[in-house]
Amino acid sequence: MANEVVFGHQRLRRAHYAIAAVFCVHGAVTGSFATRIPWIQDHASVGAGQLGLALAFPALGASVAMPLAGAVSHRFGARNALRGLIVLWTLSLALPSLAPNLLTLCAALFVFGAAAGMSDVAMNALGVETENRLDRSIMSGLHGMWSVGALIGSAGGTLAAHLGSDARLHHALAALTLTLLGLAACQGVLDLRSAPDEAPPPRFALPHRSALVIGAIGFCAVFAEGASLDWSAVYLRDEMDSSAGLAAASTTAFALTMAVARLAGDRIVDRYGPVRTVRVGGVLATAGGLLVVFASHPAVAMTGFAFIGLGVAVVVPLAFAAAGRSGPNPSQAIAGVATITYTSGLIAPSAIGAVADATSLVVSFGLVTALAFGLVVGAEVLRSAGRDSVKSGVADAVVERLP
Repeated sequence: MANEVVFGHQRLRRAHYAIAAVFCVHGAVTGSFATRIPWIQDHASVGAGQLGLALAFPALGASVAMPLAGAVSHRFGARNALRGLIVLWTLSLALPSLAPNLLTLCAALFVFGAAAGMSDVAMNALGVETENRLDRSIMSGLHGMWSVGALIGSAGGTLAAHLGSDARLHHALAALTLTLLGLAACQGVLDLRSAPDEAPPPRFALPHRSALVIGAIGFCAVFAEGASLDWSAVYLRDEMDSSAGLAAASTTAFALTMAVARLAGDRIVDRYGPVRTVRVGGVLATAGGLLVVFASHPAVAMTGFAFIGLGVAVVVPLAFAAAGRSGPNPSQAIAGVATITYTSGLIAPSAIGAVADATSLVVSFGLVTALAFGLVVGAEVLRSAGRDSVKSGVADAVVERLP
């Protein structure tokens, strides 16, 4: 029995590394795409307004498709479902650069977002299950690996753009490479299958109340993240009269802060728990927002953006983990939370712009500060449920359910 338990823990470690690699591949697709948006815009001959419209379609596609992920996993098993969905995601990277006009670009980005959303739900559901069996926090680190992948993908895209390469060729080669890496990574993830008598989840269902409450916390965090990523450079340029280089450096520093905080977040969560971690993070993000709003020097504003990044970095991973433990169907609960967070990411940039047009960017980040304070108020909803029961039965579950 002891040997079986040791073998089971070895398989769990392998599953942890494998799902981390999947997260990295998923992020690399996003990074590869984002860096070639200017080329795609020129190729499709669309203006700034039309491009903004087209870039709403990935979130729309994700929101529509994410509820399907649970049904796919139920029918084919978690590993096979993730394998198919990650391939769909990596191959869809090649679609946007092929679009010759606005209509085809919107259609390509809708498919791109649908593939992103379904694979996102599937890998987060497996990440939560792996975390439960290991009985320690890993979700922050997994999302940190996503950020690492996005940085790697963006670095490759930056090099390709610098060399003047055709994005169709760049994305075709990247899609092929990432597909092979994704398939290899999926070999080691948990192979979970539904019981023969288990009813399949509904193809489409409204998020459960618990998912809505948890999603509200994710909404606040993603709104602050999206606003800072998209508007920090503009804020420094327009409000702080900074140079273009310093303004761009603010965005890069914010992204790096998020990645580092997520990679280090699991140790903090294990030591202090999700509620205290998010509450302190909310305090940091609120303080950061206040620094941005009242900044009189670019360095103060950049420090504020860094605090916002540190404060919100681990919230979404913890929201997914809490959703996965909130009911009998983790994929469905995670899909509900993911839909809310994707919606937040969709509306944040435009909401900040609308408020800025009506008032100023300073007022816009006053709104961000208020939402950041919502993390302090609502952190309690992320309290882990069922972790003790998972801990007591983890060895048996490893032996019983691992292939």
